[in-house]
Formats: sequence, C-alpha cells, structure tokens
Amino acid sequence: MYILYIEQGCPWGNKVMDFMEANNIKAELRDRDTGNHEADLIKRGGKRQTPYLVDTKTGIEMYESADIIAYLKKNL
Repeated sequence: MYILYIEQGCPWGNKVMDFMEANNIKAELRDRDTGNHEADLIKRGGKRQTPYLVDTKTGIEMYESADIIAYLKKNL
C-alpha cells in the first residue's frame, strides 16, 4: 500500500497524483495541512516537504516528485 503526503495546490504533488491516476495506482492521500499529518510527515522524513511517498510493503520512503514517479514506474 502507498501513502502519499501532499499539500493542496502543490504542482509537484499534482504531478505525482496525475501519474498515479493515469496508471491506476491507489494511495492513501494525507494532506499535510490537515489533522496531525504534518507532525507525522516530519517524524517520518524530517521535513515538511511534499510530496512524500511511503511504500508500506517495502518500507521505502522518499521525497521528490521525479524520484517518486521513477520508483512507481519501476514497480508497475
């Protein structure tokens, strides 16, 4: 399962979400600015930066939209 931390209106997060939608990849979306997601994001990665992908199956976690898309492509 994938978890994707996003920020509303972020073009890089939108790029990742568009790729996921086009490739029918499902993810639990967590808006950094709602609930306690910001604290969880900082605890996981050390920064507020989005997008941030968590692959719960492999334990892989990463920032950077290009890296996230490359990772997702590799695992299609």
